[in-house]
Amino acid sequence: MIAWDRLTDPPDLAALTVREVEVLRLIARGMSNAEIAAALVLSHATVKTHVARILGKIGARDRVQAVVTAYESGLVRARD
Repeated sequence: MIAWDRLTDPPDLAALTVREVEVLRLIARGMSNAEIAAALVLSHATVKTHVARILGKIGARDRVQAVVTAYESGLVRARD
């Protein structure tokens, strides 16, 4: 079951920590956990924890839904 649909507003990202917002931005840019870990100088396990917490806080079932939320909320925009 989808936690939210097109008829409702995307989840509020205010519940995310600064680091979680940073990780979500990188997920939305298509980076893998390993790439995020290298970019932020974190362990792979720490990135996995951040991703899991992000998904839980925004009610997304997977990374794809998290990316949609990031774009719909205006957190990230398509590059021109």
